[in-house]
This record gives sequence, structure tokens and C-alpha cells, in this order.
Amino acid sequence: MTRLAGKTALITGAARGIGLAFAKAYVAEGARVMIADIDIARAEAAAAEIGAQAVAMDVTDQASIDAAVATTVQAFGQIDILINNAALFTAAPIVEVTRADYERVFSINVAGTLFVMQAVAQHMIDHGIKGKIINMASQAGRRGEALVSVYCASKAAVISLTQSAGLNLIEHGINVNAIAPGVVDGEHWDGVDAFFAKYENKAPGQKKTEVGAAVPYGRMGTAEDLTGMAIFLASEEANYIVAQTYNVDGGNWMS
Repeated sequence: MTRLAGKTALITGAARGIGLAFAKAYVAEGARVMIADIDIARAEAAAAEIGAQAVAMDVTDQASIDAAVATTVQAFGQIDILINNAALFTAAPIVEVTRADYERVFSINVAGTLFVMQAVAQHMIDHGIKGKIINMASQAGRRGEALVSVYCASKAAVISLTQSAGLNLIEHGINVNAIAPGVVDGEHWDGVDAFFAKYENKAPGQKKTEVGAAVPYGRMGTAEDLTGMAIFLASEEANYIVAQTYNVDGGNWMS
């Protein structure tokens, strides 16, 4: 369990959920891990529990991004792996989408992904690091959904950014790829379920039960279901993989 031995990973939005599962898996594989999160107290607690370190990062603030990258380099010497995991979900019918919601989601999911990737890629280029960058997309980025237009569009943009950045940065030996999860159980689903309870007139918990039953595998995913792909894409086994987005969704989407 040392496929990432000697490597340093920066993972955004990793104080909980999928990001924290990645952090735990990377530590187990021998990596040094920096948990970056806007909730620094929770990030520090999580880091202490798994043997990682924590840094505050607001992916909508360039100064915060730059400071977190600099802190990670100061702590570990360099960054070999980046996972762009920080994201925000929202849902509403088209006629109820607000400009504020749109701007908030895109500032985190798209601009956050782009500018954290840019900062880390520049570090890798400057130091000749043949690094790995993994962006978190979604099955929502593969299609439209009636009540999830803004989130779907943001994750489609992440897939597109992954393709363009992958083609550009491989010239420097940096592999950029993405993971597209399906429906993943966790505390965030309380909020997702509440959106659908409101707009589809469903009982609390009903939407979650329905989407889990619709997965061909037979259940919703867990954060741990995604860690194998995250380890693989960060390892030397993935050196020849460029600009791809991998579905890890129990068979929900085929592409």
C-alpha cells in the first residue's frame, strides 16, 4: 500500500465527505497530504485524525489559493498531486435560478477548479515536476437535468476544462484527468434531498431512496467507492492517460 510513497498531495474541500476519503486513502498509500478547506477548524481536526496537515483555502479567492499552495510547498517541499474536489450543489427550475446562485456555483465549481489547477500547474512547471491533477466532475456534467441546470452546466465545464488543460499541460509532463461520480451518499445528500422535496413535492428521504434504487449496481455510491480511481490516476500506472473523465457511478452513465 505504497503506490504514492514520497508524493505530496493537495486536496481541496477535504475536511469531510469525498475529499476526506481521498485524503485517508492517500495517506494509507504513503503520500503526504495537505487538506485544504474553507472550514479550517474541521480540516485541522480531520488532518490530526488521519496523519495529514491542513491549510485554509477559499477557492473563490486568488490570494487564498496562492497562500495555500505556498504553505503546502513550504510544509512538504513540493506538490506532486492535486485533487480539485471543492464544489457546491444547487437546484431550481430555470425560471427561479438567480444570478447570485449561478455566480456562486460557477465561482467555486468552475473558476475554483481552474485557478487552483493553474496555481499548482505553475508550481509543477517551475520545478520540473511530472505531476498529476485530478478534477472532480459528475455524472451531472454528462447530461442536463430539469431542476439542476446550473450545477450540471458547471460540471460539464469541469469536464471541458479537464480536456483542454490535459492537452496543454501534458507538454510539461503533467497529467490532467477527472472523475465523474454518480449519486454518492453522505451528509451533503440531506441538502440535495431537500431541494427535490421542495420542487418535486416529495417526502423527506424519498428522492434519496429513488435515486439509490435506480443505480444499476443496486445502491448509491460511497466516498470510498471513488478512492481506487483517485489512487490510480495519481499513480505512475496512469502516466499515459491524458484529458479523460472516468465515470465511477455504479453503471448510471455509459460514455
